[in-house]
Amino acid sequence: MSGTMNPLPSGGVDSPAAPPSVSKVLADLWRAARLEPAALQRFTGDDREPAARSSFAIGTALQAALGAAALAGTEVARQRDGVALPVRVDKADVLSEAACRFTLDGRSPQMWDPLSGLYRCTSGGGFGATQPWVRVHANFAHHRDGVLALLGLPIGPTTERPAVEEALRRWRAQDFERAAAEQGLVVAALRHPAQWAAHPQAEAVTGEPLVEIRRSGQTPALGWPRGAAADPQAGPLAGLRVLELTRILAGPVAGRTLAAQGADVLLINGPHLPNIDALAETSQGKRSALLDLRTPAGQDTLRQLVRECDVFLQSYRPGALAALGFGADELERLRPGLVSVSLSAYGTRGPWGGRRGFDSLVQSATGINLAEAQAFGQTEPRALPVQALDYGAGYLLAFGALAGVLRQRQRGGSWRVKVSLAGVSHWLQRMGRIDDPTAAPALEVESAWDERASGFGLLRAVRHAVQIDGRRLRWALPSMPPGTHAPVWADPA
Repeated sequence: MSGTMNPLPSGGVDSPAAPPSVSKVLADLWRAARLEPAALQRFTGDDREPAARSSFAIGTALQAALGAAALAGTEVARQRDGVALPVRVDKADVLSEAACRFTLDGRSPQMWDPLSGLYRCTSGGGFGATQPWVRVHANFAHHRDGVLALLGLPIGPTTERPAVEEALRRWRAQDFERAAAEQGLVVAALRHPAQWAAHPQAEAVTGEPLVEIRRSGQTPALGWPRGAAADPQAGPLAGLRVLELTRILAGPVAGRTLAAQGADVLLINGPHLPNIDALAETSQGKRSALLDLRTPAGQDTLRQLVRECDVFLQSYRPGALAALGFGADELERLRPGLVSVSLSAYGTRGPWGGRRGFDSLVQSATGINLAEAQAFGQTEPRALPVQALDYGAGYLLAFGALAGVLRQRQRGGSWRVKVSLAGVSHWLQRMGRIDDPTAAPALEVESAWDERASGFGLLRAVRHAVQIDGRRLRWALPSMPPGTHAPVWADPA
């Protein structure tokens, strides 16, 4: 992918420019991926901003990212089957999807551990020295217990938030962030955009493309998977095999986006790995299997699956899969012509290149929380109203995967695709700011809900935001718990 991202503005994220149109943002993504420009004429969507109560153009960003993924899927169908299909994505629909709200048997799952969230420290962050903050992610028990141990508190669910608040008041925010990172924990000190712009990791992220798409090797072009021209209901990606090794949240969104277009997505979980309740919502359209990659048998099964797939999608921390024998070079030896897609929190280069992180922490570290608070005249940090970094990255991962598939079938080679949450944050911050974010209507998620059976219970969740050829895409398979399916590919129809 040619070109790199421009630096953040020198004073932070504040920009006098109004957000561009969704058509402009989509066209920039499309041109950077070097895809057929005529396809852009097949996309439609509304341009209303503010579409959500944010000073950032999250509606435009999400609409363009998902639109790019959907349009790339129809390019697969056009080049394979000769059918050019129109695509529509509306802001209200994609914002509802990115809210990640759902119920199971009428119950709204608890999405956050009681110890997750913002804490004041003694100094070292915030708008200035008077308001330091640190954000802790404790949704997994081992992350929670690691933070408690670092603070000298009893580990386990019985330690309550006031004890953590008192302990953190004795820390400088960035000192605690550093100590936590050294132990592999997920913590971020809040920074103003100008503070982040001066950080060496911001420079590293700025030097990377938003969606990196890079050729590797000289493998001949592969044939297209079996097409869907005879069955329009099957979706434009029918026959495309996607092996997914992801858990939270952008990676699962990417796999689910490809599944909505008809791809055969096989989700692999480890029997020892924790998951979050959102798995019930993000597993729609997928088959779900268990493999223990710590064992020779699990590794052998994964190798066989890789040999028969088109796309390998993973969100492990950089280097983790390579340590198990599944780095990009090894994957391409198993499956020449593979499109290997990976997600990271802060990119793969720079001093934070291998650091763990999630949407909420990257918002904090890169300045979004404090910039958003300033826009609303608040003195405490303010998060984005939807999971914009997770969903934006998920849609861009799906887009990059399909751009890689298109390039492979046209030019041969294996292809490597990379997206980072921090890169999406930079992209969003460069998109301009909205003068009056309070003018946006309240987000009406429930009006976009569908009801469907699942292996987790009766699932009420937002329908997919993409319409292709006037038809709203739906997931063909219900979400099911890990281990429901065997770790094998489905027989082609």
